Amino acid sequence: MAKAGEGRDNKPTGGSTPMKDLYTESSSIRSAYSHEFEERKSVSAMDNCFQKIPKRYILAVMSFLGFCNVYALRVNLSVAIVAMTTNQTVSDGNKTIIEPAEYEWDSKLQGVILGSFFYGYILTQLPGGWLANKYGGKMIFGGGILAAAILTILTPIATVWSVYLLIALRILEGFFEGVTYPAIHALWSQWAPPLERSKLATFAFAGSYAGTVISMPLSGLLARDVGWTSVFYVFGTVAILWFVGWWFLISDTPSDHPTISHLELNYIQDSIGVSVPQQQRVRPPWKSVLTSLPVWAIVVAHFSENWGFYTMLTSLPTFFKQVLGFDLFKAGLLSALPYIMMACSVAIGGQILDYLRSNAYLSTTRARKLFNVSGFILQAVFMISTAYSKHTAVAVACLTIGVGFGGFAWSGFSVNPLDIAPQYASIIFGLSNTFATLPGIISPSITGAIVSHQTASEWQVIFYIAAAVYLFGAVVYGILASGELQPWAETSEYIVCPSGGSAHTSTTELADPSETDKANP
Repeated sequence: MAKAGEGRDNKPTGGSTPMKDLYTESSSIRSAYSHEFEERKSVSAMDNCFQKIPKRYILAVMSFLGFCNVYALRVNLSVAIVAMTTNQTVSDGNKTIIEPAEYEWDSKLQGVILGSFFYGYILTQLPGGWLANKYGGKMIFGGGILAAAILTILTPIATVWSVYLLIALRILEGFFEGVTYPAIHALWSQWAPPLERSKLATFAFAGSYAGTVISMPLSGLLARDVGWTSVFYVFGTVAILWFVGWWFLISDTPSDHPTISHLELNYIQDSIGVSVPQQQRVRPPWKSVLTSLPVWAIVVAHFSENWGFYTMLTSLPTFFKQVLGFDLFKAGLLSALPYIMMACSVAIGGQILDYLRSNAYLSTTRARKLFNVSGFILQAVFMISTAYSKHTAVAVACLTIGVGFGGFAWSGFSVNPLDIAPQYASIIFGLSNTFATLPGIISPSITGAIVSHQTASEWQVIFYIAAAVYLFGAVVYGILASGELQPWAETSEYIVCPSGGSAHTSTTELADPSETDKANP
């Protein structure tokens, strides 16, 4: 095992080592294991086929599907509530009968109901990160989704009994879903080689938007043709089935996986060099975390992105129905369009960003800032364009493009905790998501209060607020963000090459922070 501060060829990682050499070193590790799945030829054909699939990619796919469920369980009420509170037109032969709404909830109460999820969600961000860091992300991530799925199935019963019981159940559902994002960072800190972090993590995060794309139109279709209760039964059942697959296919660490190839295991461990027992012995340096400017850059960026995202997530169906005049199914379908683009841009952005880093075209810091700041600015521009759009097609196009550019921002701040402090990434993301949950609580209530008469001018105010928050986030992240390993994250048990190169563990030596800083332009 190489000592801290040394590369694999015993080259120092000080200021004399060019950036290109640092990236080449990491790439050489990856190349050495490029045929990692050629072994174990004696196993059966099916086992051999499964053996050739890298287990970190299976984790990425299952995480993608997990986030699909997370957002399907979260947003289905945004569509179902339209069916629950709108008069229904029923044809009976030659007669048209208008049935009154099942629930007469005004816009303010609907805002409270939609925002109640986040009261529970905000409570478990930091605890979720700490629990995942200590006990592993598999149980915390999967268990959170399973509990939310069961509560989703119980939603129709709670609604019939009392609106207050519905609100309480949504708070509890948010409580369990709150652990999911911090928990996945605990898994990636063990599974993602440094130069694959962006593409693996952002592919998983893209599931959030794919889940939105699927659930919004499907919820509208189910609510219209089967009844609003079916929305909760269908998505709750699907999430439970996903949990079964997650439990049997995923392990907390590569070394715990029963079918991982030796070469993939060696490749990951040579790249990361972190073990769970070490992590469990390390106490987070809370003072350093809370006083770190790069950490607060992540927090502000996450808050800004979520403000626009949650505003659109909870309000788009209502906007398309009230302002643009679409029926329930079309409103759900059109509400999904922005997230189709976002799902693609999140995954593509991660691939492009890792390409720029691995080929040393941009440092990690510059790459994160470029994608994050440009994503925010473009979202602000298209939000304002939507506010002044006079035609339905233009409004839909501006919203779709604007929300879609959020995917590039996610390639910046969402993976950033793994750059600056990989062993504390789940805790840092838990901290940022705590603040980033506030928009989910505040935004629906503000929207409900402002859009009291459902006019286009009232909606313009909503879009202006979102654009202003995006621009604020762009400025703060552009100034304060960093992609380098922070000095307070360097311990005697974690030595990670800040260039994105290989990582090595040592219990006796520490890399000199001043030297590692010099290695990165």
